[in-house]
Amino acid sequence: MSTDKITFLTNWHATPYHAPLYLAQSKGYFKDEDLKVALLEPNDPSDVTEIIGSGKVDMGFKAMIHTLAAKARNFPVTSIGSLLDEPFTGVVYLKSSGITTDFQSLKGKRIGYVGEFGKIQIDELTRHYGMTPDDYTAVRCGMNVTKAIIRGDIDAGIGLENVQMVELEEWLASQGRPRDDVQMLRIDQLAELGCCCFCSILYIANDDFIAGNKDKIQKFMRAVKRATDYVIAEPSKAYEEYIDIKPIMGTPVNRKIFERSYAYFSRDLKNVQRDWNKVTNYGKRLGILSPDFQPNYTNGYLGWTLDGDSADPTGDQKRMVELQKKVAAEGGFKRLDVATKEVSTSA
Repeated sequence: MSTDKITFLTNWHATPYHAPLYLAQSKGYFKDEDLKVALLEPNDPSDVTEIIGSGKVDMGFKAMIHTLAAKARNFPVTSIGSLLDEPFTGVVYLKSSGITTDFQSLKGKRIGYVGEFGKIQIDELTRHYGMTPDDYTAVRCGMNVTKAIIRGDIDAGIGLENVQMVELEEWLASQGRPRDDVQMLRIDQLAELGCCCFCSILYIANDDFIAGNKDKIQKFMRAVKRATDYVIAEPSKAYEEYIDIKPIMGTPVNRKIFERSYAYFSRDLKNVQRDWNKVTNYGKRLGILSPDFQPNYTNGYLGWTLDGDSADPTGDQKRMVELQKKVAAEGGFKRLDVATKEVSTSA
């Protein structure tokens, strides 16, 4: 880039879970590292890895499955850290749609998806459950799955537990309907993955930028780690400060999205090897990664002691389900206490 600023592209317009990034800017943490950072928002989230891979922007946010797919399509990007760990992702629907916990109840339904990989996922799942892509109607909704369900344009759509489900719960409440009328068929359970991590939100960077700016990247990650520590320690105060920066965040729905995202913020920002292995294998199963594909991530720019891996990841996911139900019912900020294996370092 011709500018001395680091350019950073978010995975969509400003969202409640972007708080650490914007707070690193507003609280002067980037400045303390002698960095200038320009924060950018895309018109279309599906363009993010291409824009970063082409070198037009230095860094950004993207989900794990899309980061892997970008490399497979020869866009030189690498994950250098995690923002959100394993948010629950799946096919979101309303009970009134006639869809049930049986995947085959999607037969004859209109299913919304964000981008091409959402369509690939649903097609693969239909085959997994003895159906074909002809058994449902695919509707590309972009990031507007919630509105499409409310309008009746689709019967269900791929979404996140901490975003689209919250939006639909609040809409239902405004209609005098029970919030639990919105349900989710989790893709990790349907596909028997053992993790929800394909939609983990990552810090990614252009490979040429990484090669020429290692010191800057270390400083950048220190700044966002400091901001993440602040968000985890002082979530209410941090969110009020975020509203000052981005007034659009100051709505009851966005507050609830932030509360539901709180448990997913990565404490140490590391890329979890177990998750990358599982999602790489899933990508190979989907046919978007070659059999010899090697995942594109590093923890080499995280200059602090990293937490050990979970000693019981499957149990943690079950406990997260219950924790998020409690947050949905009561509000507030809650995180899991995770038992870990031996501590690793950022080698």
